[in-house]
Amino acid sequence: MVKIINPFITSGYVSPPYFCDREAESRQLIGDIANGNNVALISSRRMGKTGLITHCFHQKEIKDHYYSFFIDIYATNSLRDLVYLLSKEIVEQLKPFGKKAIEIFWTTVRSLQAGITFNVTGVPSFNVRLGDIQAVETTLDEIFRYLDRAGKPCVIAIDEFQQIHHYSDKNVEATLRTYIQRCQNARFIFAGSQRHIMDKIFTSASRPFYQSVSIQHLGSINPEEYVKFAVRLFHEHNRQVSPHIVETVYHRFDGITWYLQKVLNTLFSMTPVGSEATKKMIDEAVKSNVDAYKYAYSEALFRLPAKQKELLIAIAKEGIAEAVTSSQFIKKHSLTSSSSVQAALKGLLDKDFVTYEKGTYQVYDKFLVIWINENF
Repeated sequence: MVKIINPFITSGYVSPPYFCDREAESRQLIGDIANGNNVALISSRRMGKTGLITHCFHQKEIKDHYYSFFIDIYATNSLRDLVYLLSKEIVEQLKPFGKKAIEIFWTTVRSLQAGITFNVTGVPSFNVRLGDIQAVETTLDEIFRYLDRAGKPCVIAIDEFQQIHHYSDKNVEATLRTYIQRCQNARFIFAGSQRHIMDKIFTSASRPFYQSVSIQHLGSINPEEYVKFAVRLFHEHNRQVSPHIVETVYHRFDGITWYLQKVLNTLFSMTPVGSEATKKMIDEAVKSNVDAYKYAYSEALFRLPAKQKELLIAIAKEGIAEAVTSSQFIKKHSLTSSSSVQAALKGLLDKDFVTYEKGTYQVYDKFLVIWINENF
């Protein structure tokens, strides 16, 4: 087992002691799966969807009774990309279950047989390239036939599911919905961070996925629970932090899990063994994290069209921006016109610089907001 040097994990999942709370959310997600429901898990970026799913996959209710597969399709552009990631993930996750488990997949997904080889001990290698998937729907059909005949029930989590909205393929939603509806041996978790698109996919009566899932919205971790979690981890590693300091970090970043973990990770590393973190360290820890990204931020803004850059800065300075196409907002931030703001806004939403929720816009990256306000 890997030795944990810093208990504030910022990437991946280690084990329950390093995972904060989410007891009610875990019960709800596991309960939906166990009761035969597919789930749309919706939250802001970096709120901890991936961690929650992985945590649930490690619980005995899932681990002991299901094959579990997780793919992140954020970087995909087509149904072919999705099919490639899913087939690769299935092979990788079946490895610990031995050759027999893999062979069911190998014999069912005939279109990929040539790209899956076994060594002398029966351990498989996935040598399929994206270009090897010639007939996408044929391979997709075979994958779903495998899911129906796999040795155990399956759970498939698809992260950043809203990305299918941008695929150039025709009728992607209808195609996936048809296969998922027919598949009796698998349950699906559709996780997404662009609420306005996820809502369209799952709550619009004209869309194929309408009323096909249980919808679970993931909010911030309860502040009292996170404070206890952080204080405990400091104490277990012979350091101290006051609840007030943890509360300060929590509220500064609106309880968004990733930022809490990043700042507490740095705060922990700055606190010598046997010592206590101080309030002064908070600003130092935040600055350290913002500085780590400043060149990436500078490059990102340099590449943005001028109108998008101007609007991004304006939204960052507002914090939470309303009525961005109004004459008042445009005049306040010296923008050009309502139509140019509308066009720039679409670009920022498409590039994930900005999020939209309940009529307001925010820059999703909290560190970027700090950097913009310090430099513009």
